[in-house]
Amino acid sequence: MKKYTLGLHLIWLAVVFLGGCSNGTGQLSEKEHELAVKNYQQFCAGCHGQNLEKFEKKEWMYGDNLESVVNSITNGREEMGMPAFGVAFSTDEIKALASYVQKGLPENKDDLKPALSGNDKMESEVQAFIVDTVVTGLDVPWGLEFLPNGDLLISERSAKLYRFTNNELQEITGLPEIMVKGQGGLLDLELHPDYENNGWLYFTYSGYADDNKDEGCTNVMRARLDGNKLVDQEEIFNGTPDSNRGQHWGSKLEFDRDGYLFFGVGERGNRDENPQNLTNHAGKIHRIMDDGSIPPDNPFIDTPGAILSIYSYGHRNPQGTCMNPETGEIFETEHGPMGGDELNLIKPGLNYGWPVISYGINYNGTKFTNITEKEGMEQPLTYWVPSIAPCGMTFVKGDRYPNWKNNILIGSLRFHYLERVVLEGYEVTHHEKLLEGIGRVRNVEMSPDGFIYVAIENPGKILKLVPVN
Repeated sequence: MKKYTLGLHLIWLAVVFLGGCSNGTGQLSEKEHELAVKNYQQFCAGCHGQNLEKFEKKEWMYGDNLESVVNSITNGREEMGMPAFGVAFSTDEIKALASYVQKGLPENKDDLKPALSGNDKMESEVQAFIVDTVVTGLDVPWGLEFLPNGDLLISERSAKLYRFTNNELQEITGLPEIMVKGQGGLLDLELHPDYENNGWLYFTYSGYADDNKDEGCTNVMRARLDGNKLVDQEEIFNGTPDSNRGQHWGSKLEFDRDGYLFFGVGERGNRDENPQNLTNHAGKIHRIMDDGSIPPDNPFIDTPGAILSIYSYGHRNPQGTCMNPETGEIFETEHGPMGGDELNLIKPGLNYGWPVISYGINYNGTKFTNITEKEGMEQPLTYWVPSIAPCGMTFVKGDRYPNWKNNILIGSLRFHYLERVVLEGYEVTHHEKLLEGIGRVRNVEMSPDGFIYVAIENPGKILKLVPVN
C-alpha cells in the first residue's frame, strides 16, 4: 500500500461522504463555512489539529491564489505519496476544500507543526493507527471527560482539575478538600447523560472523614461549571471512613443507559473485614440515582443493616468501569494482589469472591487462600497472572476503528501498555498488547467524535490514536 499524507486523505473522506461546496469564488458562505468547520473537526482534526495548526509551511498558504492547492488536491503529489482526488469529487468541492484550509490556517505560519503522516503509522494485528500527543505537562492524569464543545476535562490525582482548550491547560477552581495520600486524590470524571440540559459534572475523590483527619473515604460529588469555576457542589456519596491506609480507593464512574450511576470503592487494604461485609461501602460496586438517592430495586434494599447503594460485593480494587454499548451491561476491572487481576461482568447482588477465592497470592509469595472457585461466588471473564495492574477501560464504539469495534481496551500500569480484549458474548477469545513501553497507562477514553484517547502518567500526557486504513 502506498504511503500518503493521512490528513488530506481524511479531508477527502469528509468531502466524499458529507459533501463540500463552494460558491466558485474561493469564499465560503456562512452556511458552507459552518459545515466545513463541523466536518473538519470530526474528520480532519486528528491529523491537522483542532485549529489547523499541523501543516508544513508552504508558499500556497500566502495570498488569495488557490491554484496550487486545487492542483495538488486534484492531481496528487506522487513524490509525497499523495493520491489524486480529482476523480472523487467535483471542481466546486475541491475549491471549497482548498478555500477552507487556506483561510483557516493560523496567522503566524511559523507556529505550524507537521501533519501526522501515514509514514508514522503503527500496526496492530488488525488495525493500523498513528499516535498523536495531544497534551503534555501533566503528572498523574486520572479522569478524562469531553465537554460537548470538544474541550477536554482532565483530573490530576494531585487534586487539580484542568480544562484543555485551544491547545492550553486552564485550571478549574472550586474543588472540595481532598486527601492526597498514596493512591488517593482527585480521581474519575463523568458527565451526566443529559449534561447539555442540566450541566452536571460528577467526580470521585478521596475525602477526609468529617470528624477525623486521620481517616479517609471515597466520595462522589457533582457540580456545574461556570467558566473555569465549579459551582453548585453537592456531595452525593460519602463512603465508610478507614484509617491510615492510602490505597485501594477505587473508583471509575459510569452511567448506564437507564441513568443509574455505577462506581467501585476499593476494600482500602482491609481484605479481612471489608469486601464480604455488607455493612460498609468498601470492596463494592455501587449504584445510585443521579442525585445520590437509592434506586428502589437495588439488590440489598431489604437486607437488614446493608448499605443500600451496594450493587455487588467481594471486590478488591475496582479501577475500570464501563458499559457495553451493545447490551447496556456494566463491566469492571480490578486489581488483584500478586496475580489475579480480573475482568468481570457486574450483576446485581452477586459476590465476586475477594478474598475467599483468588488467582493471586500475597506480595511476599505466600498464599492467603487455597481456592480459586466456590459455589455462590462469581468467576471472572478473564484474569491476569502476573498482574498487569489494570486501570481504565472502554469499549471501542463507532466506526473509526472497524477492526476493533466492540473490543475492550484496558490500561496496564505495571507493564506500560494498552491491552485489547476481544469479547464474543461473555467469552474472552483474544488479547493483544498495544503501545508497549509507552508508560503507565492510567486511563483510556473515547471522545464523542469517536477517537481513542489514552492517559499516561509520570510524565503525564494524553495521547490520541488516529486510525489509518
